[in-house]
Amino acid sequence: MSKKLVILLWVAVVALGFGLGGGVFAKLTAQVATVPGSESERALDLREAAGGPPERHLTVVVTGGADVTGALEQIRTMAGVADVAPPLPSADGQAALSDITLTAGATGGQAERVAERLRAAAPGKVTVAGGPLTDNEFSMQAQSDVQRAEMITLPVVLILLIIVFGGFIAGLMPLVVAIAGTAATFGILYLASFVTDISVYAIQVATMLSLGLAVDYGLLLLSRYRTELAETGDRDEALRRAVRKAGRTIAVTGLTVAASLLGLTVFPDAFLRSMGLAGAGVVVVDMLAVLTLMPAVLRLAGGRIKPAKPSTDNGVFARLAHFVQRRPLIVTVLTAAAVLVLAVPTLHVRLTNSDARALPTSTETRKQFDALTAHFPQLVGPDAIAAVVRSGADDPRTAQFAEQVKGVPGVSAVDIVPISGTVSVVRATPVHEPWTSDGRRTLQAVRDVPAPFEVLVTGDAARLVDYRAMLAQYGPWAALVVLVATFALLAAFTRSVLLPIKAVLTSLLSIAAAFGAIVWVFQDGHLASWFGTERLDALDLTVPVLVAAIAFGLSVDYEVFLLARIRERYLQTGDAREAVAVGLQQSGRIVTSAALLLVVVFAGFLTGGFAPIKEIGLGLVVAIVLDATVVRMLLVPATMTLLGRANWWPSKRPVRPSTVDRELVATGG
Repeated sequence: MSKKLVILLWVAVVALGFGLGGGVFAKLTAQVATVPGSESERALDLREAAGGPPERHLTVVVTGGADVTGALEQIRTMAGVADVAPPLPSADGQAALSDITLTAGATGGQAERVAERLRAAAPGKVTVAGGPLTDNEFSMQAQSDVQRAEMITLPVVLILLIIVFGGFIAGLMPLVVAIAGTAATFGILYLASFVTDISVYAIQVATMLSLGLAVDYGLLLLSRYRTELAETGDRDEALRRAVRKAGRTIAVTGLTVAASLLGLTVFPDAFLRSMGLAGAGVVVVDMLAVLTLMPAVLRLAGGRIKPAKPSTDNGVFARLAHFVQRRPLIVTVLTAAAVLVLAVPTLHVRLTNSDARALPTSTETRKQFDALTAHFPQLVGPDAIAAVVRSGADDPRTAQFAEQVKGVPGVSAVDIVPISGTVSVVRATPVHEPWTSDGRRTLQAVRDVPAPFEVLVTGDAARLVDYRAMLAQYGPWAALVVLVATFALLAAFTRSVLLPIKAVLTSLLSIAAAFGAIVWVFQDGHLASWFGTERLDALDLTVPVLVAAIAFGLSVDYEVFLLARIRERYLQTGDAREAVAVGLQQSGRIVTSAALLLVVVFAGFLTGGFAPIKEIGLGLVVAIVLDATVVRMLLVPATMTLLGRANWWPSKRPVRPSTVDRELVATGG
């Protein structure tokens, strides 16, 4: 196929992806951490079926002695407002609070107009949040953080691409691949939106992954092309060799990363499932683009891509390998111990639904949270446990049930909210936060209260428990899918049993250390101010699964890069020890350069204001840095030196570089 035809086909893919795929934006959902069919979700469905959508409220906090009584009266007649409670003064006399009940069909725009009217009544002294306003603020903050990360990191990445790829034209190639990958992924997600919900965050993560993986795979192919060009002097032959040798590596690592992300589709949560679909889709498309589009662009570039400088098998990475090989056991023990020490905080990880503290102090929801903490501390506490019961509020059985709930340890107050003649809500105010063991026990005790009618319990604590149960139920299956696929692909690639096992174990080490860093900073509060946040006491419950899937895929990515070169040398010489040193020398620059670019991409997440995005950013940065340095440069050479020829069991050791071996090397096999 001619290079022009290949480029035209990819132009069509991009046009179709952005054209058709643009429709996905109208079908995105901002819902996070929901479990379809769980008790907490069925409770909400029952309440909605009985009385329409759940009542939504806006909370108004007025400080500084401002008087907004007139404005509160005026908004009574505004569209979307059902009721306005009279202002309640704080105990210290420095603030007042009012509750606005929205109508069942109130839109976000109507709620925002109500808020604007109240803020205008006393600028700087009124905060309005809650209901659709807070939901929108959480969603928009997450999206703006990722977009901001892209804007900040893209110029830096472009400069680094020019430096790492050795020229402006070469440096632009990964961006071309990333654009193609992003466009095609939009199309994939649009088609998927007809059968499942697609999270708004999937779009942003897919864009970042597309750039990162385009850099990884593009750097591998270009490096091989320049090396072959230096040896042959013939550009067409060099390109054929590069695609043959590096193509198999790219295909294996692409499929492995895709399998890692597809493990997320096992979960019923739309957020995780769409992240898996977006991630796997962009990996496969990037892989195909590097193997087809990039060679066509390289042909067009012609003499603008220079051959590599003569390589040496005894450079800095080879010397590092020789240092490690002189004391492999000590290096293995010390590096593994150091990584495990970093992972220790993971042992006390706590998961929760993010609250207002996850937002930056400049947001309206966070300002109100701080004002409530200062003036109405009794109102700042755990969300109510809501038991939706098939019984009217006036039914004596409902009152009896409420009394039993009031007697549950950890419940401080109970009230009954009528929904319809046959459905009501018994709201229990818990003492303990939902992420604590006491909070979970309180929830379970409420769920265990006997009743002569159907009871379905929801609320923050219930959703958290249901989500944790979902992770416990589906997590092992997701892990099994990922591990089996990874083992099968790596075993086929290396012709070894031990190397895939070692790859999985070393990857899990860097992921555990990344979790430890997230817990130490965000949950425990150490150095939290460096990242523009504070101690949060628990992590957002979606972060660990997402970080694990992405970090594991990228970790195996680097492992395949390294093993490809090591195996190639081993087939040439039959010397397992030398193969490790030479393989590290030949792949070390690629791994470290690719890791550097990815670190810059994901470090952009740390510039935002939304804590979960920061948590993901820190986790991925730590995982990539550790994996590309400590694990790949120290631990892998040390363990492979200890294992020697056993690394390649059950493959037979090549006695000398036979004709068959040379053919395998020529094909990257």
